[in-house]
Amino acid sequence: MEIGKKLKSARMESKLTQEQVAEELYVSRQTISNWENEKSYPDIISVVRLSDLYSISLDELLKGDKEMLDHLEESTNVVRSNKKLIGAAILNIILFLSMLIIAEFVSASVYMIACVFCLMVISMGFLLYQIVRRI
Repeated sequence: MEIGKKLKSARMESKLTQEQVAEELYVSRQTISNWENEKSYPDIISVVRLSDLYSISLDELLKGDKEMLDHLEESTNVVRSNKKLIGAAILNIILFLSMLIIAEFVSASVYMIACVFCLMVISMGFLLYQIVRRI
């Protein structure tokens, strides 16, 4: 059985409405609906809270739903996430240096160098945003 069906079944057995569950978890009613309809998945903290609220084990709640387990693994795998960010930072630096070198040899135009600089500032700003968002 998928996680959405398990969540809905457990909520019904606990005689709770989506609104009541949403209030307990500090999320919107639509979020509960999306979880139950498998349009999105709860994060690990919400899964633990749902397990407590419905008085069912995490094992019972999670086993058998490969997509949910994949979602939790992806969202909690800090090492993989950090490797991606480090790789993106290195690629960004290499790209920046190569664009500067190309701009210097191809054309000494101030406009070309300004364009390269603007692109790299935008690129580095986006990378910095991603890093800060993960912290």
